[in-house]
Order: sequence, then C-alpha cells, then structure tokens
Amino acid sequence: MSLQASEIGQIAIAVNDLDKARVFYRDVLGLRFLFDAPPALCFMMCGSVRLMLTTLQGDPTDHRTSVIYYKVADLGEADLQLQKAELAWERKPGFVAKMPDHDLWMGFVRDPDGNLIGLMEERRA
Repeated sequence: MSLQASEIGQIAIAVNDLDKARVFYRDVLGLRFLFDAPPALCFMMCGSVRLMLTTLQGDPTDHRTSVIYYKVADLGEADLQLQKAELAWERKPGFVAKMPDHDLWMGFVRDPDGNLIGLMEERRA
C-alpha cells in the first residue's frame, strides 16, 4: 500500500548563516517571508510550497541537498536582478526542451552556502 503523497508541503534547506540566506531567498529570489522561529529557523513561501531555512543540525555529511528548481516568469529579468545582487550564473540560462505548449529554459546559480539553485522559465511558443 502506498502513502499517496500528492504534493510538497515543506522543504528544509540547511544553511550556515541564516541572515545571509534570508536576504538571498527573500530579496534575490523574491520569496515571501513568513516568519522566523527559534532557535535558528526562517520560513518562506514559494507558491504553495513552504521553505524552512535552518542552521545545520547533527552530522554535516547528512545535509546534502537536492537541486530545487524555481519557476520564474522571465530569465532575462532574473539575469538583471542577479547582476544587481552581484551574483553570477553557475550555468547561464539556455534552452532545455520543446514542450507541447512552451519552450523550457533553465539556468543555475548558487545560494550563499553553495547550494545549487535551478531557475526555470516556461516560455510560451
């Protein structure tokens, strides 16, 4: 029998400096800040998914992260915002695939802790 998981409720991202991470995710990526909680937690919303930024807990080797892909309306505008924040692309945006109703474009940046972040645009054809 399967649990029938249907959507992501929350993603935890381990960070070294909560203040730097808060600024990056709120001001650079534009996520909606929800609240901070002790001892070192910061909650943001990305659409219907809640992100929890937290300092490392336990063994650091347990904190490998998967790449999270954030949808953006325009990768060109994202490029301008990254330049303003003095951040460079890890891999500049490029065409990935032709889908039935859009072209998929992706680029990659790193957050202050070196976690790879995917930015994706579903460009209507």
